[in-house]
Amino acid sequence: MKLSKGIITLLVILGAFVLLFFWAMGGYNKMVSQEEGVTSAWSQVENVYQRRADLIPNLVATVKGYAAHEQETLEGVVNARAKATQTTIDPTKMTQESLNKFQAAQGELSSALSRLMVVVEKYPDLKANQNFLELQAQLEGTENRITVERQKYNDIAKSYNTLIRQFPKNVIAGLFGFERKVYFEAKEGAENAPKVEF
Repeated sequence: MKLSKGIITLLVILGAFVLLFFWAMGGYNKMVSQEEGVTSAWSQVENVYQRRADLIPNLVATVKGYAAHEQETLEGVVNARAKATQTTIDPTKMTQESLNKFQAAQGELSSALSRLMVVVEKYPDLKANQNFLELQAQLEGTENRITVERQKYNDIAKSYNTLIRQFPKNVIAGLFGFERKVYFEAKEGAENAPKVEF
């Protein structure tokens, strides 16, 4: 049985369309998977920031028992914590502006904690307190986790951004509204080494 040229052409076109459909479906599904990876990585970043925020009330309470007259510093930490926990981002609609706002709030909290640690240096009994030492160790560990999770987020965002910008997948990304994700960036002035004076 011989097929006519018209039917063969139609089958070739149909076959090409089916291949194109499955290729586009695979590309779309990969973008969805990677976008979910970015969202998951962001959730982990928020998780470690929340861990830090959860440690702060105990740290403040411990310090307060030894340094009650350092009220301004303690209130600064409490206020910075409140601001940091109120600043949230929807990972599906993250912009550089919203990430900068989030980082600024977290930076204020880090700064307030640094001032608190300077105050602690004045109180040798506090520095020897077991509860304080445990809280300080947990806080230091959490700061390290924050750095690790931010780096993981940036790596996953880079992989996703690369995928949606490569031709021809950028066509699929454009059709379905996949947008670039923003990165965590170093604080302004971080490229300069701190000045140490003796």
